[in-house]
Amino acid sequence: MAEYQGCEIPEDLWYDLDYCWVRPLGDGIFRVGLTDPSQTMAGRLQYVTFRSPGTHRARRKPLARLESGKWAGGVPAPFDGTIVACNDRLLEMPHLVNIAPYGDAWIVDLRADDPVHALDGLVTGAAAVKGLRAWIDRYGVVCMRCAE
Repeated sequence: MAEYQGCEIPEDLWYDLDYCWVRPLGDGIFRVGLTDPSQTMAGRLQYVTFRSPGTHRARRKPLARLESGKWAGGVPAPFDGTIVACNDRLLEMPHLVNIAPYGDAWIVDLRADDPVHALDGLVTGAAAVKGLRAWIDRYGVVCMRCAE
């Protein structure tokens, strides 16, 4: 795993180089979450609301809405697909995103309309590290994680 300015960047994930990471789960389903630099910029999350499972979302349309004391915004779909599961644990503990953004705090599982090309607009590995480092520099982020 790469690290920059305290931000973790797992090189095995795929990134939109803005807010989200994506992990292929198989059978055309992909897990979506918020990156470490994004959770830092958002601040300690206080509320999470999801679009319902079965809801189709076009690329860049919100899958969920996150709110902290200083920020509120949507988690954009990285590709066209249908929500198949939401991480209901975040309803009770929204700040889990600030603790474990790449693990227990995934946001939704999304079934891609076109699984073969779902990752085409995303980057992974060294290209992801380079892109996220540039994002971190652009916004002057130094990552921090909340304690329970």
